[in-house]
Amino acid sequence: MRVPRPGAGLLGPLLLLPLLLAGGCGALSFQLPAQTRKCLKEEMHRDVMVTGEYEVSEPGAPGARTDLRVTDSSGHLLYSKEDAKKGKFAFTTDDYEIYEICFESHAQSVGFRIPDQLIILNVKHGVEARNYEDIAKAEKLKPLEVDLRRLEDLSESIVKDFAYMKQREEEMRDTNESTRTRVLYFSIFSMLCLVGLATWQVCYLRRFFKAKKLIE
Repeated sequence: MRVPRPGAGLLGPLLLLPLLLAGGCGALSFQLPAQTRKCLKEEMHRDVMVTGEYEVSEPGAPGARTDLRVTDSSGHLLYSKEDAKKGKFAFTTDDYEIYEICFESHAQSVGFRIPDQLIILNVKHGVEARNYEDIAKAEKLKPLEVDLRRLEDLSESIVKDFAYMKQREEEMRDTNESTRTRVLYFSIFSMLCLVGLATWQVCYLRRFFKAKKLIE
């Protein structure tokens, strides 16, 4: 996992964050300079529950604020919060896409340097995002049954990941075979074009030399 570095422009650097965190991993924290924008990206499968908790430190200048936006690669807005300070968000992915969590600082120009804001973000998805305490209360499950439910969901998630990897492998294999076939056809076509061009050039030169009576 890469640690964000302060950016100089308004858009700031783009941080690629693996949201697939190991169980029990702590929240991510980074500094957000004034008038900058930092985004966290991750590819996710379809029908995956994603939850997040965030906390933004107080701005160092009057009227300054930090906005939070969660979007997908198509630009659909999944969550938005102006003047974000502390809260939670949750959504379920509709398709396999790249999802983006962006924090953007807005501050008026002042005569002194505005201190960076501390962003604390904890994102979970899949099995980690499910609240098994609520499930246990709703279904009146015993602790052992809750653990078995968690293991069952984890196993199902692993099976889906392997199935998706297999599907991607098949798609890549089909693409390689299709590309190889196209390259072969293109090579044959190029060779035929070269042979035809060479034959035409020989015939043309032969007629030219005969016209000039240089050969019989």
